[in-house]
Amino acid sequence: MPVMNDPPIELWRGSLCLSTDRKRIDLPTVFNLLRTAHWASALDPEVLARAIDNSVCFAVFDGKTLVAFGRAVTDLATYAYWTDVLVAEAYRRRGIGRWLADTMLAHPQLQGLRRVTLLTRDATALYEQVGFTLGSGSLTYMEYGGHKISSGGPAA
Repeated sequence: MPVMNDPPIELWRGSLCLSTDRKRIDLPTVFNLLRTAHWASALDPEVLARAIDNSVCFAVFDGKTLVAFGRAVTDLATYAYWTDVLVAEAYRRRGIGRWLADTMLAHPQLQGLRRVTLLTRDATALYEQVGFTLGSGSLTYMEYGGHKISSGGPAA
């Protein structure tokens, strides 16, 4: 199974380190951080591990403590979808979310894409600050869900 192979980047801001190095990402710690979000109640550790392996990931550490996380699901050519973007509650309102978003937008492998999208209920103002706008009225957001897609069948 292919795994995302982006070169690691580390940026420092005081004691904070923003890293894209998957080797620094401790799955149980990311899992616990994400479980604090209203949208992650059904999160499964095995699914999260596979998602991290196949995404461009961004983690912010204060020393060894994970304080923020985000990932971009992308084909590296035309499109990226940001998901699992979260700053730990004790670290909010310190500019970490803005730093994370700016760094995600500036990542070398995410340049030249036609579109970057995300869904948010809580952070609209932050995303507008970095240049996101509400989706075009000419497009309809749709999803296929409610059950898992089969691993067998005609396309398998």
